[in-house]
Order: sequence, then C-alpha cells, then structure tokens
Amino acid sequence: MSDTVYFRTKDLAVGYHGVPLIKDIGIALEKGRILTLIGPNGSGKSTILKSIAKYLKALHGTVYLDGRSLDGMTNKDLSRRMSVVLTEKLKTELMTCEDVVATGRYPYTGQLGILSEQDRAHVREAMALVHTLDLRARDFTKISDGQRQRVLLARAICQQPRIIVLDEPTSFLDIHYKLELLSILRDMAKRRKIAVILSMHEIDLAQKISDYVLCVKGETIAHYGTPGEIFERALITELYGLSNGSYNPLFGSMEMGKPQGEPKTFVIAGGGTGAETFRALQKNGVPFIAGILHENDVDFALAGDLAAEVVGEKSFEEIGEAAFQRAVEKLASCESVINCLRGYGTMNARNRDLLAAARDMGLEILDEVRE
Repeated sequence: MSDTVYFRTKDLAVGYHGVPLIKDIGIALEKGRILTLIGPNGSGKSTILKSIAKYLKALHGTVYLDGRSLDGMTNKDLSRRMSVVLTEKLKTELMTCEDVVATGRYPYTGQLGILSEQDRAHVREAMALVHTLDLRARDFTKISDGQRQRVLLARAICQQPRIIVLDEPTSFLDIHYKLELLSILRDMAKRRKIAVILSMHEIDLAQKISDYVLCVKGETIAHYGTPGEIFERALITELYGLSNGSYNPLFGSMEMGKPQGEPKTFVIAGGGTGAETFRALQKNGVPFIAGILHENDVDFALAGDLAAEVVGEKSFEEIGEAAFQRAVEKLASCESVINCLRGYGTMNARNRDLLAAARDMGLEILDEVRE
C-alpha cells in the first residue's frame, strides 16, 4: 500500500453562522486507511464530517483530495471521488431500495440519468455486498432503520468512490449488522484501497476497526493518533468526563462505578475466573476485595475498576509471603469469601492457603457468584 496521503485538511475551521465550533483541524489520511471520530454528544463530529463533504461551508481552511482542493471541484467531480452517508433521513417518494442504490450511479450517467447495463450490474454487486438484494423491490420508506442504513451503504459503494464519509453508520444496527458493516468497511479499505472517515459512539468497536482516531472535544482537536495511543484509561476518562464509571483499555469496555461502602466480601480469583463474579457483585452494590492476583492477570485489570481493594503480586512470580500476609489482613475484616478458582498451580498456590486461612477464621465460604 502506498503511503501517499489522499485526503488532507489544512487549517480547517468549522461551525455555523460564521461562528467557529472547532478550529485548527489537521487531518492526513492515506488510501486504504480508516479514520474514526469519537467524542461526547454535541462535540462537533457531525459538523466536521459535513464540512469536509461540502454539505456545510467551512469557515476557514482547505480540504484536499489527492492534492486537489475541494473548492475547485464540481459536484459531479467530487461525487466520483467521495460518497457520503449521513444520519439525516433520506427523502424518497415511491422509490424501491434498488432505486435508492441506483442513485449512486448518477455521477456516471448522462443528463437524463439513464442507467446502462453496467451501471445496473454495479447496483446489484453493491446490494449483494451488504446483503440487501432481498430488499431490492421493497419500498425504501417501509423498511427498518437498520435495513435503511445498509441500503445507504450500498448506494455509497455503488458510487465507486476513493473515499467514503459516514456519520454514525452503526447507530441503528443490532450487533450482528454492526460487525458486518464494519467488516465490509475494513475489507473495502484494504482490498479496494478506499479511505474511510466515520464517526462512532461505540468506542470498543472504534478501537478495533480504526487505523487512526480523532478525538473531538472543545474548540480544537483534543487528540489524534493510532488506537494504541488513544485508547488509554486517562485519555478516555478525560475525553468523556467519566465520573460514574471507568474505561478498561484491556477489554476495551466501559465499566460501572465501584460499589460504595466498607467491603465485607473477599473474592479469590485469577486467570479470568473472577470477571463474572466481579460484575455480579458490582451490579448488586456489594463492595468487595479481590486477590491474590498477578498484575498481568485479566482479573487484576478488571478488579482495578470494580473492587474496593486489590491484593496483587508481581507478574510471572509465585505469590510471595508479603502478598499472602496482606491478603490475610484483609480477610480479617471480611465476613465471607467467594472462591472462583477450580485449580491451583505453582504460581498461585498461596491462594489455596488463603482459602484454608478463611476457613480457619470461620468465614462463610461461597462458590463464584453468577448473574
């Protein structure tokens, strides 16, 4: 893949009625790459997308495609290079889904808009790609929002663009079609060398599909980088102003806040065995202590978000006496122990001793808690 930049903005400012909402927008995107805009509601993601697609007039700066300014392109010229899928309802009257997809071929037809057999083949191919051929004869206004979104994507594909701009394309889709749509976009980007710019609210999916991520908040771009650079706990917490929960970068998930109060339950876990119990206790408002967990254990990462306290041990080391004694001290303040482990090895053998210590203290011993 060529590293030549296909899409670029320079000193771009966007807004309404002459008032800038976001300034100094600098984007550089190669063909075959996906850029995702994330950020709180009302931060300006849609405004940026509408401005780079010429649906809104930019207040300042320039948008370039393949080195050419959009200001110097006719609408037909731009339509052969860029296709756009926005959240606004498409106004149609007595149009089938196939008719809607066929409008994607208009940049290539004459003034009468008559489709050739080759144009119709492109329509069928695009509809087959997003699994909408069975909707071809259906009234576009009578299908579901999720089906409409797939039909509009087919129209965008049918346009044979070099770049696709999509505003929240997964908003009305169930998880099956979310994954399918994103897989189609990923495949198109790689196989057809199409640049893709989209906005999303599902940051777990944004983390998985994106080559670059642009964080929108305030009057300038808050952050711009690769998923590895963007999806960090502190950055996502600041971007969304999280105060009643947390972002877990290991799982790419949002977690609800820790239960309040003094913990009276100790959860012995490890190797992912504690995740369901941790979440069940959080859901029921039960504060708990978790241990003894190695710092590279997935349970350690999740317990940091949900447990009142975590007793840990260094990665790749056997649980030592110091960690064991810390855990015993915490047990002394508890009334019950939930043991999620079903086996013990060299590295976590002291957790078996911890369970025995809990029995000696007369604590209530419970099996893992499930939903």
